[in-house]
Amino acid sequence: MPSLPEAQQNPVHPGHPKRRSIRPHCLGRESALHVVVIGCGRVGSELSGALEHAGHTVAVVDKNGRAFRRLPPTFAGKTVVGFGFDRDHLAQADIDRAGAFASVTNGDNSNILCARIARETYGIEHVVARIYDPRRALIYQRLGIPTVATVAWTTDQVLRRLLPGETSHDWVDPTGRIGLVERTIPNKAIGQKLARLNRPGRFWLTAVTRFGQAQIVTSDLIGQEGDVLVFVAAMDGLDELQRHIEAGGDI
Repeated sequence: MPSLPEAQQNPVHPGHPKRRSIRPHCLGRESALHVVVIGCGRVGSELSGALEHAGHTVAVVDKNGRAFRRLPPTFAGKTVVGFGFDRDHLAQADIDRAGAFASVTNGDNSNILCARIARETYGIEHVVARIYDPRRALIYQRLGIPTVATVAWTTDQVLRRLLPGETSHDWVDPTGRIGLVERTIPNKAIGQKLARLNRPGRFWLTAVTRFGQAQIVTSDLIGQEGDVLVFVAAMDGLDELQRHIEAGGDI
């Protein structure tokens, strides 16, 4: 990746300064938050527009100022010319008040570096990195960084991981009563039995994607960081489901 002259760089190293605690955020429809997006290509520009349309504030960082031309004409967020690993550029993007962070440039290594900085240095809970090589996904998942690799559905999947409470469902039955929903594991459920997230008659955890591999949930399965949870749920109980899992279930 091209670099700025040394005097203009102020890189942040993952975990340095001292790691901050993860800042939890409620991501329901009534809670707007600030999102930092690194990269303003086709995915970054579309993602930024979608986030702003959903009522969130957005700051976009790209090394090429001309890239911001891709943003919607009505975009009212902040644009920063720079790099997603530079302390000063992140400060201009208001990283300290961010509730979510997405790095969607065209460089795998840059995206993972930026995502780790967001998670480990700034304590942002909802972080996702785009990668082009799906073979690396397992490695990055083990670092606790959710990744999206397939270009065709990148924007949709990034939104699902940044704003899990705002994605209604993945499938719904013909009557409109029952659906499948995907949610990222909340901090309070990590290290706990996932069966405690169930609520009979309302929603039931059926599968978990862990390190890129899906598995059927057993009664003694323990939640891990980076897990993606799949529930069968009553469509009139999605807000209830979100509140329940954010609270860690019946723990």
